[in-house]
Amino acid sequence: MVAALLLWATIGHAQGKERGRDLGVPFDGTPGKFNAITDVAGVEVGHATIISGDGALVVGKGPVRTGVTAILPRGRKGAEPVFAGWFSLNGNGEMTGTTWVEESGLMAGPVMITNTNSVGLVRDAVIQWQLRNQPGFEWSLPVVAETYDGFLNDINGFHVTAQHVYAALDGARGGAVAEGNVGGGTGMMCNGFKGGIGTSSRVLEAAAGGYTVGVLVQCNYGSLRGLRIAGVPVGREVTGPPTICMAGSMQPTSPMIRGLQKCGVRTSMLERPNPEVGSIIIVVATDAPLLPHQLKRLVKRTTLGLGRMGAIASNYSGDIFIAFSTANPSAGRSDTTLVGLTMLPNERMDYLFNATVQATEEAVTNAMLAAETMVGADSVRVEALPHAWLRDVLRKYNRLATSPAPAPGR
Repeated sequence: MVAALLLWATIGHAQGKERGRDLGVPFDGTPGKFNAITDVAGVEVGHATIISGDGALVVGKGPVRTGVTAILPRGRKGAEPVFAGWFSLNGNGEMTGTTWVEESGLMAGPVMITNTNSVGLVRDAVIQWQLRNQPGFEWSLPVVAETYDGFLNDINGFHVTAQHVYAALDGARGGAVAEGNVGGGTGMMCNGFKGGIGTSSRVLEAAAGGYTVGVLVQCNYGSLRGLRIAGVPVGREVTGPPTICMAGSMQPTSPMIRGLQKCGVRTSMLERPNPEVGSIIIVVATDAPLLPHQLKRLVKRTTLGLGRMGAIASNYSGDIFIAFSTANPSAGRSDTTLVGLTMLPNERMDYLFNATVQATEEAVTNAMLAAETMVGADSVRVEALPHAWLRDVLRKYNRLATSPAPAPGR
């Protein structure tokens, strides 16, 4: 039987995982208390993580390395819609509900992230959860996004169930957010290393409005060759054994991974064909009073944060992003002839643009640093980004902060 490990948002990096700032990665900007999307007041995050089995892939049985992540803009108790905007940098992926977001400018309910083959089930389970938990609920078009975890997970075994969706939603909390191999990010890879869930935030100075921007990513994209951290070509410094390899003696059953080498084979990853494959989902939250067209402008700036990491949005990548604002609580009212709104002038948005770029870059880095080495289906092994090695590389390029700042929330 598959066992679901439910990881509440409050355990996060309190478990001792080093984040980018702990290691001395020189990020720009000022983060919030938890350096997480939950620094935007009211936002809650929950995960359901499913890890079971080892060895050869048997479709329907495992091994299983997957899960579900839930982001609730107004928390579990808040059913009021939020203004939202979305953007697809490269559309080789899925995010349901975006047609209505585009048309109405509103999003009612959570943003869910899971694996590619579980989108439909998660969508239906969200509606069932809303029927049970939101009095007066009639209908919704849930926002559910995905990235592909079929290298490590029995993705065609459909192991995510409605109970996992309910657990992620019911377990959503504010505060510190669990990162790495959790929730929808459990079986993901990022820039040639183990990936998963990552988050970060920025708080603007009072003169700029004092607003907060939070970013959460499920990163499963990128190539090792292109990876950059703090401007350093980190991927080009990897010359040892491959970071993704076959850990066992068996032959892989999946055609997707038959080209992998055995672990320990000395080869340069830079000499092998290593296309940028996979996807990344980005969720941006802010308490700034932005209207839908402004949120679309804001969410596009996540692409600049990815560009800092070396991303190129390849043909095989699903790079789909959504942003929402927790301001304007009356945005979705229909029981009045007029709705009073506030809007930040466009000329004041540059501060938010900058914060979004910065938080995106740090969220992706945090996802990779929090992730742990994982062996999955067919004994495929994906190595975590080594912390000490990264510090050495940053030091080599004179990019290591002289006195690493403790990550917020510790």
